[in-house]
Amino acid sequence: MTTELLVGTKKGLFVLRGDAAAGTPFEIAARAFPGDTVEFAIRDPRTGRYFASHTSGFYGPRLMYADDPTGEWTQAQGPAFPEGGDTALERIWVITPGEADGLLYAGVAPAALFSSTDDGESWSLNEALWKEHQAGDWQPGAGGLALHSICPWPGDPQRLAVGVSAAGVWITDDGGQTWRTGYDGIVPEYLPEEAREGTNTLCIHNMHRAPARPERLFMQFHGNVYRSDDEGSSWKELRAGLPSGFGFPLVIDPADPDSAYVIPLVGAEDRVTPDARMRVYETRDAGSTWIEHGDGLPSDEAYLTVLRQAFGSAGEGSGMQLYFGATSGDVFGSPDAGASWFQVHERLAPVTSVRVA
Repeated sequence: MTTELLVGTKKGLFVLRGDAAAGTPFEIAARAFPGDTVEFAIRDPRTGRYFASHTSGFYGPRLMYADDPTGEWTQAQGPAFPEGGDTALERIWVITPGEADGLLYAGVAPAALFSSTDDGESWSLNEALWKEHQAGDWQPGAGGLALHSICPWPGDPQRLAVGVSAAGVWITDDGGQTWRTGYDGIVPEYLPEEAREGTNTLCIHNMHRAPARPERLFMQFHGNVYRSDDEGSSWKELRAGLPSGFGFPLVIDPADPDSAYVIPLVGAEDRVTPDARMRVYETRDAGSTWIEHGDGLPSDEAYLTVLRQAFGSAGEGSGMQLYFGATSGDVFGSPDAGASWFQVHERLAPVTSVRVA
């Protein structure tokens, strides 16, 4: 069976196609936006429409959509901040399908949430969260002030959680009209001890909800991995058993609320794989223990970096497919939930995002 991968890179979007079960490299079916950084690309499974956010050196950040990724792309109306203000769009980090017909979300920098109710053709700013941004002390992380994680609640378009670097977790129960924070238990070790209590200067790296148990979320933080069992209000650390708590990518099995996959990096000052060995770590007991996966991955002199959106999946259980790309331009895949790996493609441009279409 053919799998289609959307691989965003520093030099355009690559559409890769191949058979994961064969364990052989995928072919390049198309390349779009050559020369531009494609921050993120995804296919909406409800409509089949493709979306890509890219930054043009001439036009700046733009959101494009297409019914066929090998054909023509159309520019959406937005996301964009209101004209006449002093805020300009810097980057479109992520696009996420919502839980109502035609509903999608986009997270951007500077940190804000946009939504579309017409299948991504036009976009509007969530004013309530933007007011929280303007009124609060929202500080940027090393990658800027970014809203990069959007976690809908299955079946309920009123409930949503988002992750912001570095302004923590924000939760709404009324479709984005009001927002509350969730940070109890998160320890920002990069701050002095006296400044940690009650702060919302929290550098979230990635966050995903468990569809089979929606009150549970997993988070990759700046220096730790966390789990919440109360919709994101409080958090428990899961670093034990990992070579490092620092990292960016995160994937969960949609059928197993106890599952999570992470790709640790050494730390903030050395953002490469620990011991120069490419490894993916899996938990199936909600973070109590972690299993190391490396069969087929580079094990020697592999100083690789995997960015926050560059880890994607398809399917569930023992047959779940996993894919990630590194800033080296290499893309790797697993047809069996991480038990074994193969090289999907090599020598692409530095990879920014990977999603299965």
